[in-house]
Amino acid sequence: MRLSRYFLPVLKETPSEAQIVSHRYMLRAGMIKQASAGIYSWLPLGYKVLRNIERIVHEEQQRAGHIPLLMPTLQSAELWKESGRYDAYGPEMLRIRDRQDRDMLYGPTNEELITDIFRSHVSSYKDLPLTLYHIQWKFRDEIRPRFGVMRGREFLMKDGYNFDLTKEDALHAYNRHLVSYLRTYERMGLQAIPMRADSGPIGGDDTHEFLVLAETGESEVFYDSQITDLKFGDRQIDYDSVEQCQAVLEEFTSRYARTDETHDEALFNEVPEERRRTARGIEVGQIFYFGTKYSEPMGATVKGPDGASVPVHMGSHGIGVSRLLGAIIEASHDDKGIIWPEGVTPFHCGIVNLKTGDAEADAACEALYSALTALGLEPLYDDTDERAGAKFATMDLIGLPWRITVGPRGLKNGVVELTSRRTGESEELPPEEAVARIAAIYGKSA
Repeated sequence: MRLSRYFLPVLKETPSEAQIVSHRYMLRAGMIKQASAGIYSWLPLGYKVLRNIERIVHEEQQRAGHIPLLMPTLQSAELWKESGRYDAYGPEMLRIRDRQDRDMLYGPTNEELITDIFRSHVSSYKDLPLTLYHIQWKFRDEIRPRFGVMRGREFLMKDGYNFDLTKEDALHAYNRHLVSYLRTYERMGLQAIPMRADSGPIGGDDTHEFLVLAETGESEVFYDSQITDLKFGDRQIDYDSVEQCQAVLEEFTSRYARTDETHDEALFNEVPEERRRTARGIEVGQIFYFGTKYSEPMGATVKGPDGASVPVHMGSHGIGVSRLLGAIIEASHDDKGIIWPEGVTPFHCGIVNLKTGDAEADAACEALYSALTALGLEPLYDDTDERAGAKFATMDLIGLPWRITVGPRGLKNGVVELTSRRTGESEELPPEEAVARIAAIYGKSA
């Protein structure tokens, strides 16, 4: 993409309403614009990152054997009355009526709707196990929306639901989700720690939240510092293997890690003092096992091997897709702007022309742009007439991981400058080598 043709409304000044880093940089980098309190338009740069995060979530869900669908944002209140949650959920639920005077709601979650889909089409244990998920916009009428996309009223969320014949099968689905989430977050450059949590209005006895450590986190967390040394890495997991998934769960949850809602001071004090940590955390996902809480009242049953009808065991599993974007910025930035991990960056690298209009510099930038594009990479080429300092400031603000700088002085020596946004380190090398280096970083063949 050529910057001269792109819509990137960057701001030099920080808007007064932005209280945390991610909100400030998302507004300044032209990623979002507030439409009303807690509701945002996603501008092109923000939308690209949002879609990259969504793509990773889809890939890892399907790697784990989960099946995507799409449910509506508006739901009938009748289903929620059937489950008993319509009056219990609270004022966060946006309740509306259609022109036929029927009670409707803007879905904050989808347990009732997915249960209705299941009971309409599945009747035998032979169709189990089954996990369905979707990525859809949700609405929760926060009493005090703040922090940009971190605590908005409208948000994009992945929510998945497993249906199993027995509790043991459902707990395997729980473990499988924990494994898939660990891989998902690491692909985004995050370390998200699974912590024992409170189930809230979803219900159930087994639940873990995934939290990213950050000073601006809303939750106070308590953990054993050894947990931050754990990495999922490139290990290969057979998601059908109960033993392998259980082993990963035990590895990542055996050390103390809890939110303030479930913190147990006595247990925490059993951790060696030098390893006890207290910090703030940003919730980016949660998994639940809640048994037959929804299937029993809503009649979601199957015929078991003995022919008797039994309610299925269920769980739900959420990832805050839009919230993740803010969490990544909170975890990866400096005083110049965002630092995107390669997995979610809106553009693979930036190209800065230090002297637009110079025939040699223009030709070199065009050649770099064409070579990178031919490899299936997407560079952002700053071909504007701005001063060099302004170009660098924009590139630092929007946070592309790599920048190739092209100027007449370097070209006389046959080199361009390749700079890492994360480290700030630069090196001079021939243009074709710069292309090869970027290609290798992203697993492309130059």
